[in-house]
Amino acid sequence: METEQIAKNIRIHALRMTSLGGSSHIGSVFSIADILSVLYSRIMKVDSENPDWPDRDRFILSKGHAGAGVYAVLAECGFISVDQLQTHYQDGSKLSGHVSHKGIPGVELSTGSLGHGLGVGVGMAKAIKMDEGSQKVYVLMSDGEFDEGSVWEAILFAQHHKLDNLIAIVDYNKIQSLAKVSETIDLEPFSQKLEAFNWRVLETDGHDHNSLYLALESARENIGRPTLIIAHTIKGKGVSFMENTILWHYRCAKGDEFKEAMKELEEI
Repeated sequence: METEQIAKNIRIHALRMTSLGGSSHIGSVFSIADILSVLYSRIMKVDSENPDWPDRDRFILSKGHAGAGVYAVLAECGFISVDQLQTHYQDGSKLSGHVSHKGIPGVELSTGSLGHGLGVGVGMAKAIKMDEGSQKVYVLMSDGEFDEGSVWEAILFAQHHKLDNLIAIVDYNKIQSLAKVSETIDLEPFSQKLEAFNWRVLETDGHDHNSLYLALESARENIGRPTLIIAHTIKGKGVSFMENTILWHYRCAKGDEFKEAMKELEEI
């Protein structure tokens, strides 16, 4: 299946999941759907029939509130059933609102408290290095997480230990929970700051699948230092009235909004 179709399916699954369960963060899911599609279908070494395969690459969704997107891509790749997605965020379901590893094959870490994912990813990458393994560790982060001091501690540690098997991807949609990133704590000049910490920094269009693929492939070949990919994205990508709108961080589509959003996604 083409990566564009998988990304479309992720958005449709997530729209339905969040509406049925009454959860939020659909805008945050839509901004990373293309990244998840390319990662899982063309980049990462994973096996849905053997999810605990020791030689698998590791993936951490540090922005755990977008967990519906991870559940959707896992269903698309055969780790869980598509039918199970309908239980998302409902009583007794294993598919919690923030992504959980408990009982879900293919999820390495439960996340939700922002600023923790990169630190755990650094630990995984260091352990793999110590075992002389070849696996890569991917950490998908939000831009708002860079307000957290723990992120910068992890950045320092990773470059000091030359963790070139660590690839961080920032969903740079430039909107965090209640305001624009630039109005909360401005990250710019973002790439220069990270380069000053001795990370290799790549920038790409987070919705262009070929550009994403080339950046992620280049990151796999990096030697001597960790890589961070700044993926420029649009919050709510795919539904016109959700795009670049703070409202859709904490909102789910119901009624006419759901019907209109589904119509737009199906027409992509």
